[in-house]
Amino acid sequence: MTKHPDCVIDTNLVLRHVLGDDPKQAAAVKSVFDALRSGEKAALLLESVLAECVYVLLHYYEVPKEEVVEKLDGVVRYPGIVNRDKHDLREALKLFGEHALDFVDCVLVTKARIGALELLSFDEKLKKLNRKIS
Repeated sequence: MTKHPDCVIDTNLVLRHVLGDDPKQAAAVKSVFDALRSGEKAALLLESVLAECVYVLLHYYEVPKEEVVEKLDGVVRYPGIVNRDKHDLREALKLFGEHALDFVDCVLVTKARIGALELLSFDEKLKKLNRKIS
């Protein structure tokens, strides 16, 4: 049974946690992420927040893609991240790390595959990948 969330976390909290680039803000969120890591606190990490984190880390901070996947997957794996679609988000991050698609496309492919849904798109590369992994 999934624990009921205590909170929803914002993009900036995740960024401060994974980057540690603002020592004052990183220190302020440390206890939150320590509690999420231990499972003492339960939070939702929305798909939209995760997508924004991917975009900002890649395009603003120029973090290498492999490191983005590793850092964000690490956060999603925390026992205190209690999303019902946690497995889907981890699969989308994995797919993102393996293919030249943007993260949202990887979420679409993952959700279609896991839900046994038809993926409708004009994007031929996306449809080809969906057929390949389905």
